[in-house]
Amino acid sequence: MLVPVNLRPQASLGRVLDDLGETLLELVAGRRDTAGDIGGVAIHDPLEEPVLPQHALVLGVGLSEPGEVVRLLRVLGRHDVAALVLRAPVAVTGEISAAVEETGVALLGLTRGASWAQLAAMLRSLLAEGDVGEAGPETLAGLPSGDLFAVANAVAALIDAPVTIEDRRSRVLAFSGRQDEADASRVETILGRQVPERFARMLTERGVFRELYRSDRTVYFGLPEQAVDGLSLPRVAVAVRAGDEVLGSIWAAVREPLSADRDAALRDAAPLVALHMLRIRAGADVERRLRADLVSTALEGGSGAREALTRLGLADQPVVVLALAVLDEDEHDAGLATERQRISDGLSMHLIAVHPRCAAALVGDVAYGLVPVARTGDPEQRAVRIASDFLDRVGERVRVVAGIGPVAQDISGLAAARASADRALRVLRSGRAGGRRVARLADVHVEALLLELRDLVTARGDGPTGAVARLFAYDEQHGTRLVETLRAWLDAFGDVIAASSALYVHPNTFRYRLRRLAEVGGLDLADPEARFAAMLQLRVVAPPRSV
Repeated sequence: MLVPVNLRPQASLGRVLDDLGETLLELVAGRRDTAGDIGGVAIHDPLEEPVLPQHALVLGVGLSEPGEVVRLLRVLGRHDVAALVLRAPVAVTGEISAAVEETGVALLGLTRGASWAQLAAMLRSLLAEGDVGEAGPETLAGLPSGDLFAVANAVAALIDAPVTIEDRRSRVLAFSGRQDEADASRVETILGRQVPERFARMLTERGVFRELYRSDRTVYFGLPEQAVDGLSLPRVAVAVRAGDEVLGSIWAAVREPLSADRDAALRDAAPLVALHMLRIRAGADVERRLRADLVSTALEGGSGAREALTRLGLADQPVVVLALAVLDEDEHDAGLATERQRISDGLSMHLIAVHPRCAAALVGDVAYGLVPVARTGDPEQRAVRIASDFLDRVGERVRVVAGIGPVAQDISGLAAARASADRALRVLRSGRAGGRRVARLADVHVEALLLELRDLVTARGDGPTGAVARLFAYDEQHGTRLVETLRAWLDAFGDVIAASSALYVHPNTFRYRLRRLAEVGGLDLADPEARFAAMLQLRVVAPPRSV
């Protein structure tokens, strides 16, 4: 059964400012109590027409000139955008104030020292931006299940101190408000979503993590004798466990040890945080499976495709299909499945940055992406650029290739588009694409046909016949290299000098072998039909050349 899609995360602009305000964002102009839930995060691109989710937060990277801000506010107002974020300090002119009032788009300032990437990651984490999920929210202890920001705020209220929730690697998963009451090290931790290395190293050297993870009690960490840059408040922490597994920890910046009641409240909060963390982990796995089912159903193009596309938010618009695969010589490598999932997750994030309604999922051993495109221009070439950009980000550590299908104008064209992407991908995986990493079917059509002909020949059990069969038999009986000579000559388009150089033999020796293979095989090398038949047999029917 297909599960309804949550097209919009349940978080308002006011909620965003409550959780990220004072640390990352400030309200510069406009109202914080705008109606509607935030539909997603988008980055302003001055060269592209905006494609925005409903009630979006738009990041105005590099935007500061008042005239440009006014023009953008008016464009965003027509798209029902919730807020525009600019780098602080933001100079609010009379025209900007009037545009904010006219459009209803709030203006926010991003604090200095925070990167746009950090803000985008935190916003998406806060918004719990997942397209597949339950229609109605569940709660744990009265808090929305999986909402660690709400949990952090609740814990902070219980112990009257700003709180962070971190994983085993000291990466910040969520944090409470009131972080301005903490010290510079805490602010640096939140901005980087990671405990600073100098602080983490000191905690490790002093045995704080060892003590923290071996008991259910809180651990109080006073200020060290030697000052640590940015650290001016003590910390108290408790481990978060699920059975014997340590999931992470809760950290509070305090001015003195907690009272007995607050210490107990912090300890009691750990199991609740564990439930939420487990829910998030389980939810991520469930969401992947559900998304894979929806993407797979859509790509099949059958009776369920329309419903699947509707739930993915892709109905009634043309899409391009991307098919990515990880190359690995050992298909039984235990880490290969993890690498494939990592690439699929990375592709999903990359595509969402391109278009808020993209969908990606791992289906079998292939990561498929569905990218909405305009009906004008060259959408296939744009998809090639998108895939190439992603592979550049992946780098050379993992060998990944991508096949691009043609534009599917409607549901009926999806199955054919997926088949074309798969055919291009197969050529890339076979290594017959001349070193390409990204290709459309049109780029490798002949190679795809040759692979499919080889499949047909293999299924029938056909072998070489005629002149080529006689050459193979002669080589096997006499230890000669006539088949190799014919291959080299055909590959060099009859250029004896180039062919002999490829085989590292003298041109006269090569000419002798050429005359000899024509005699043995009964092959007329001047006949184009005979040459084509020989080339086809060598590429499709004959055993692969030895290495």
